[in-house]
Amino acid sequence: MALFEVENLTYYYPDTKAPSLRCVNLAIEEGEFLLIAGGSGSGKSSLARALTGLIPNFYGGKIGGKVSYQNRDIRSWSRQDLAREIGMVFQDPEKQLVMTGVEAEVAFGLENLGLPQDEMFRRVAEVMSFLNLTALKAEFTSTLSGGQKQKLALGSVLAMQPHTLILDEPTSQLAPAAAEEFFHLIKRMNEEMNLTIVLVEQRLDRCFHLADRVVVMANGTIVQDGPPGESAVWLIANDLPFVPPVAALFARVGAPEIPLTVKEGRRLLKKILCCGNTPGTGQEQLKENLIDNDSEPVIEVKNLWFSYPNGREALRDINLLVAPGEFLAVLGENAAGKTTLLKQLVGLLKPNRGKVMIMGRDTRRAATHELAHYTGYLPQNPNDFLFQDTVEEELRFTLANLNLPDKGRVEQLLGRLGLIQHRHANPRDLSSGERQRVALAAVMVATPQLLVLDEPTRCIDYGMKATLGNWLQEIAAGGTAVVMVTHDVDFAAEYACRVVMLFDGRIAFDGPKHAALGSSMFYSPQIGRIFRGMDNNVLTLREALNRIPLNLN
Repeated sequence: MALFEVENLTYYYPDTKAPSLRCVNLAIEEGEFLLIAGGSGSGKSSLARALTGLIPNFYGGKIGGKVSYQNRDIRSWSRQDLAREIGMVFQDPEKQLVMTGVEAEVAFGLENLGLPQDEMFRRVAEVMSFLNLTALKAEFTSTLSGGQKQKLALGSVLAMQPHTLILDEPTSQLAPAAAEEFFHLIKRMNEEMNLTIVLVEQRLDRCFHLADRVVVMANGTIVQDGPPGESAVWLIANDLPFVPPVAALFARVGAPEIPLTVKEGRRLLKKILCCGNTPGTGQEQLKENLIDNDSEPVIEVKNLWFSYPNGREALRDINLLVAPGEFLAVLGENAAGKTTLLKQLVGLLKPNRGKVMIMGRDTRRAATHELAHYTGYLPQNPNDFLFQDTVEEELRFTLANLNLPDKGRVEQLLGRLGLIQHRHANPRDLSSGERQRVALAAVMVATPQLLVLDEPTRCIDYGMKATLGNWLQEIAAGGTAVVMVTHDVDFAAEYACRVVMLFDGRIAFDGPKHAALGSSMFYSPQIGRIFRGMDNNVLTLREALNRIPLNLN
């Protein structure tokens, strides 16, 4: 018998007319590494919740069909027994953390299981060491960065040593190196400890090749189920965007085989070049699209230093200029100071030393509500931004609060971000990716001159990322300065024009994106890694397609 058996599963959330899951049938074997892919709102998270028994026991609603675990209806398991068997990490770590201290959070689940003190200490120490959380063990959870909170949520579940681990976008706030380290740890646990893994993920370049099987969902049902290579071919044939960049590149050029990893991609690329298929010649010179004008900067930061009340120094000697129309990506490890810098740029935090000027206004002297007329800020957690009863009311509230006319902007944004069908829905009833888009629309409806975004692509699928990236480029072309913190290196490489790298509160690099990402070890996109040493100016799929001849078959 399979470990999980899902039979004709249909589920409606409370007060919704359309089902989130429609006649889903799925079997998961013990020790399998299953990846679930699909667009925002496709039912991925709902299926993950059903596998843990949270649907309908916690969320309510109407359910049909059956979910079995170890040949028993999952609703017949006690919560404590199920917690020993199945661990889940949710999209939003804020909803999963319950203790005020880091070490106490990791130990919380173990205390509820009634484990002996010595066993608890060993597990806590082991997990905190694995996830590099030891230095934070005495910290308050409220002071952690978004990425640190996500790692802590992972650790609290791993400490319980479940036999099945269900992960709903567990690395969306982790830096690239930390995300890769985590996935390889999970793969090792899967292979060496026979831990069953069910992973819901949007950043497929990180994990597609690690899975034993890939399930693709759309409109609440499974549309494809097979090994990664077979699923990649199916997705490409059906023109669906849920494919890692490596596979997408070689499929587009008609390669005889579809690689899934950078190693396989480099081997195939060298073979193509050795067979006389040289990179395209006579291409137009690479343009960084850096802004070079004499207008007043939108942002001027001089010798900025900032420490939090607990004494932690978050920013040190920051100097930064951002011109109108510039699209700047801020990269760096977790807790490098990225979110703190963004809060300085919109006046939510004030410098201890130095100066921050926004549109010529000193943030220490300008009130936050005054700066809000010129700036738009999207925080890491969109839930902090949403409090109206419907999606449309969220956008209209922004306009009313700033005394701005509509001029058709609400309708335009709802359509541009794929939210028309949700205009009368409560934002808190939407998926994480949909909530992210609602929050972004609520910021953009005011047409700010400075747009500051903290992880805007978190929980957003490949298709919507392309829509968002093209839109942000249009906004920048219209004169709005865009400053974006992201761990999505592929997105930064494709759409930004300039990159700032933060390390330990300092700027480690500030310059054109190709100079920043072309030779970077960890902050290089998949396409850049394939071409490293052959052409360091190639970072994106579009640039790669200009350098490989089409129709290789």
